[in-house]
Amino acid sequence: MPVIPSSSYRKPPFFLWNGHLETIVPSIFRKIEGVAYQRERIWTPDKDFLDLDWSKIGSKKLLIISHGLEGSSERHYAKGLAKLFNQHGFDVLAWNNRSCSGEMNLAPFLYHHGSTYDLDTVIQHVESTQRYEAYFLCGISMGGAQTLKYLGEKGLDLNPKIKKAAVYSTPCNLPDSAATLRERKNAFYKKRFLTKLKAKMKLKGQQFPGLVDLDRLDTVMDFDTFDTEYTAKVHGFDDADDFYRSVSADNWMKDIQIPTLIINALNDPLLMGKCYPVALAENHPKLFLEMPKRGGHTGFLISGQEFTWAEYRFLDFIRKG
Repeated sequence: MPVIPSSSYRKPPFFLWNGHLETIVPSIFRKIEGVAYQRERIWTPDKDFLDLDWSKIGSKKLLIISHGLEGSSERHYAKGLAKLFNQHGFDVLAWNNRSCSGEMNLAPFLYHHGSTYDLDTVIQHVESTQRYEAYFLCGISMGGAQTLKYLGEKGLDLNPKIKKAAVYSTPCNLPDSAATLRERKNAFYKKRFLTKLKAKMKLKGQQFPGLVDLDRLDTVMDFDTFDTEYTAKVHGFDDADDFYRSVSADNWMKDIQIPTLIINALNDPLLMGKCYPVALAENHPKLFLEMPKRGGHTGFLISGQEFTWAEYRFLDFIRKG
């Protein structure tokens, strides 16, 4: 322990018969109604901005949600958590990474799996302006990696009001997750992510002429090239491999000091190998690793239910003890 030997998630609806459908169908079709965010814009130490979306009920407990790659507070998984946790007595804050709130950010860089400085800015802002008694962190996919890295970086210096954390569909090891996007079967995800990121990089290049080679951008067809020529360049890394290794959450996870749940489905098409940190969890008293056989990537649908199994599981984990 604490590798959880048997997951309580059994199976998705009958029409989702593989990990790809479990991933794609909720991403495209799942809608959550009834979440009305109140937006707050805050400023970072480097004079950029972050947009925070609040869903308050007047609680002393706050759930802070970090979204996935090219996601936002509007994604179904963020709104699902917001609605469920509001119903069970929590205020919710879903923050948007730079460039993800509908408006291009001001700095000559965007965000990435390791940009925990912005999560820290969010938490410091909340601590200085609000009066919560307890914080709980959760992250989905890339946001899960940011959350795990942040917790490990802070270690014993973590704000004592942060009591627990939970993440799912999380690339604990970024090199292994990146490797999945080289597989032919994952061409759909590669194209979808690259299309969005290339569009943003084009805007960033127009915002800062000479920052990147815009003439080459349209010819880039794989993540290794994009991350070497663009992501690494604007964020100060040598190349894609240096970026993946340098920001990978598992460099820091051993130093996590609070109870933290990691849910990664075994049929997640975007995870492999070290994204399932079994050896670490077996020897770490605070890391709880749950590996359902099914669920896909940010899926975990339940027949006839508004909320996913992962959302219910987060609530159960955070409320216990």
